[in-house]
Amino acid sequence: MNKKIYPIILLIFIFFHQPILAANGDAFDGRKLFTSYCQLCHGKNGKGDGTLAKAMKIKPADLTTTVRSRSDTILKKIITGRGKQTITGRDRHNILSDAMPEWNTVFNDSQIDSIIAYLRFLSRSRHQLMGDPNLGKKTYQTYCAVCHGKDGDGDGIMTNLIGITPTDHTNPINTNKLSNQDLIQSIQKGKGRFMPAWDGILNKQEVAGLVSYIRLLGY
Repeated sequence: MNKKIYPIILLIFIFFHQPILAANGDAFDGRKLFTSYCQLCHGKNGKGDGTLAKAMKIKPADLTTTVRSRSDTILKKIITGRGKQTITGRDRHNILSDAMPEWNTVFNDSQIDSIIAYLRFLSRSRHQLMGDPNLGKKTYQTYCAVCHGKDGDGDGIMTNLIGITPTDHTNPINTNKLSNQDLIQSIQKGKGRFMPAWDGILNKQEVAGLVSYIRLLGY
């Protein structure tokens, strides 16, 4: 066989044998689902101190710690109740709590991915949300997306026009090292040559919402 054909065959083999990766969840949407369905038991910040848990005298898992050691695959099985442990044979959702509902008929796969993305935020972020992310998203799309991109990854339409490289807000390494006050300062007072100052244009609620929305973009 012609040696020049080998690289082509190899490329074809790699292409057709690549594992199909699950779509990343959206922590912003996951937060809304968590707020509606999960926080009654797990609490606003996932600590397991929800009002319903107290009334039912149950102890849901502290998701800020238990989630860290579990893969997305295991978390999906815990949330849905599908599958059993290979060693003990016990239902996976009971790993966390005997009172943990099985949500397989409530959430679709995309919603479960989003919930997991938000759980990752709760377990990994160094900073709490300080405002309304819903307001923050609207504000971001109106004022920030032109440079930072509609998804926050720094590829807004202005980047090519004026040759700038805005911060990638989808990278938690960039945002976790900044405190909420650091982000507020950058938004209100501007930063560097191209980041404008929004003080006097955005009110406190909009700024706080922006900070919270930016936090969620990293997960």
